[in-house]
Amino acid sequence: MKQIIIRYALPAIALCFAGAGCNPKLYAPEVDVPESYIYAIGKERDSLQLSEQWWQMFGDTTLNLLIERALSANRNLAAAVSRIEEARDNLRVVRAEFLPSVDVGVSSGATDSEPTSIQQSYKITPTISWEVPLFGSLRHTSNAAHAEIAYAEWQYRGVRLSLAAEVATTYFTLLQYKRDYDIAVRSSQLRRESASLIDSIFRRGMATGLNLERAKNLVYTAEADIPVYDRAIRQTLLSLDVLLGEMPDSTNYATTGLRLITDYKPLEIPAGLPSDILHRRPDVMSAYWQMEQAAANVGIARSARFPSISLTAAGGASSIKIGELFNNDSWYWSVLGSLAQPLFRFGSLKRSEMAARERYRQAVLAYEQTYIEAVSDVESALVSIAAYREETARYRQLVQSNTRVAIMTSALYNNGLSAYLDVIDAERTLYDSQMQFSNIVAQQYINYVNLCKALGGGWVEIPTNR
Repeated sequence: MKQIIIRYALPAIALCFAGAGCNPKLYAPEVDVPESYIYAIGKERDSLQLSEQWWQMFGDTTLNLLIERALSANRNLAAAVSRIEEARDNLRVVRAEFLPSVDVGVSSGATDSEPTSIQQSYKITPTISWEVPLFGSLRHTSNAAHAEIAYAEWQYRGVRLSLAAEVATTYFTLLQYKRDYDIAVRSSQLRRESASLIDSIFRRGMATGLNLERAKNLVYTAEADIPVYDRAIRQTLLSLDVLLGEMPDSTNYATTGLRLITDYKPLEIPAGLPSDILHRRPDVMSAYWQMEQAAANVGIARSARFPSISLTAAGGASSIKIGELFNNDSWYWSVLGSLAQPLFRFGSLKRSEMAARERYRQAVLAYEQTYIEAVSDVESALVSIAAYREETARYRQLVQSNTRVAIMTSALYNNGLSAYLDVIDAERTLYDSQMQFSNIVAQQYINYVNLCKALGGGWVEIPTNR
């Protein structure tokens, strides 16, 4: 009895130790998560809950429509969905590789055994073969496939977030150009009216020719900007069509959205906690699942260094005549089991495992770096929002002040109490401040978009093509 125990127990114990050795020890990433953002003073610090349709916070129906159209028709987003389905199919392929396979072969032949005799043979041979998954090979391979699916899903979320942010950024840029165009057109009309008045005064000898030329110069300056902004509007519309996944057309958006520029009101977006982006930002989560896949690949490489067991069962019917192929005495069967242990391959298996470990190390470093960059993106967006908020408030006051100065200077000149050069300076200052205010407001909306993107947007359910 003792000999029987030794005979069967020792190999089992050896296999257990070998199986335990197949789980490679890998170090976890070291991510120093801050308690709060440096530049989130005065903002909510609770866990952030952005809506899936976070762009609706701007309250612009045109923007909502454009983003929805882009999400439904953009080819890059559709390709990201296809990659998810590919990863899911690959998981089924991986699982099937570790299950028994069934094949059937049908053959016939003839052998010339004697000068006057030909021996015929017919065979039908079903075969069942199975390579028994040992030492965690199935588990590691399945883990790698699951990580591939999760990576594809977070890549989809990343493409979706980037697409929505790009559409919003392009839309606000379009609003800026539209507003600049309107300012240039309006300024051109007012300056032309002023130039006509100066021309009338000049004809009566009450103004100099220099004043008339200066008035015309103001008109030409504004009119020269009109085609510049018209071209910028058309080019931005073309970029918007590409994002929408549509052929270029002449549709001109942003008519109602100009109120966002003219009636700007600051938005309040809670920054949340730095730990939020560890589980909600697509690029961070994509890097995490790449790391998990790399860890599974280390296990696969290590499993290749241990024994493998193959089982094969074959059987069928064989006869020299087709009519007798299914007789009782035509059947046969065979069972074969084999154990293979890699012994010497010039260190290739060991080096493969070492290379897999280095790829895991690279994935860990990439994950850590991605998180650092993600936190920096949030901090940068918060700094920009705070700075532009102060700048926007000051420029609003500046435009109002310059408007009053231009009105009073024009009135003084008409009453002969000011030189026309003062009118020119006031008009140019007002025009420049109006343009700058429009640009700052548009950039502030883009800063809001960048913050939503840096925070990872809202949670998105994964679609399916099937």
